[in-house]
Amino acid sequence: MARAQASVRVLGVDPGLTRCGVGVVDVAADRSATLVHVGVVRSDPELPIERRLTLIAAGLRAVIAEHRPHVVAVERVFAQQNRGTVMGTAQASGIALLLAGESGLAAATHTPSEVKAAITGYGNADKRQVQAMVARILRLDDLPKPADAADALALALCHAWRSGGPAVAAPGSAGKGALTPAQRAWAEAERASRR
Repeated sequence: MARAQASVRVLGVDPGLTRCGVGVVDVAADRSATLVHVGVVRSDPELPIERRLTLIAAGLRAVIAEHRPHVVAVERVFAQQNRGTVMGTAQASGIALLLAGESGLAAATHTPSEVKAAITGYGNADKRQVQAMVARILRLDDLPKPADAADALALALCHAWRSGGPAVAAPGSAGKGALTPAQRAWAEAERASRR
C-alpha cells in the first residue's frame, strides 16, 4: 500500500456559466484545512455559448495547472425551477468533470445539501452560514466572496472530509482502512444511491 500523503489538495468547483466559483484547499489528516486559492471564472452572458464554455474551460485549466490538485469536487446538478439556470450549470459542470478526466484527476460530485451538512451540520443552511463556517474553518479574516467562491471552498472541504481525507485520496492507496465507521457507512449509502 502506498504511503498516505500529509495532506490532500482539492479543487472545488461551483459550476455556473456567468460565475463559476473555484476554490483550492489543502486538508490534513486531522481535518484541518488551509486556503490555497479562491476565485471566480467569469463569462459574459452576451457571448455565444461555445465562447462562454471556452472561457470557463480556460480558467479551470489555469487553476489546475497552477495549483495541481489531487482531486476535483463539483456541485452535483439537481432540478431547479429555472431550466436555463440548470442547463448552464450542467454545461459548466460537464466542463469541470471533463478537465479533471483529461488531467488524470479523480472527480466527485456532491449535492448542495451534502455540502451544507458537512460544513455547517445543517443541510438547509443559508449562503451566509456557509460563508461564515468556511471562513472559520480556513481561519480567514473576512468571509470569502462572492458566494460562488465560498461554495467552491465548501465543496472542496466537504469532499476531503467525506472521502476520509489524505489517506483515501493518496494516489494508489487502498484507503478503505483509513475511513471511520461513519465515513464507511456514508460511502456505502452514496454507492447505493447511484445504483
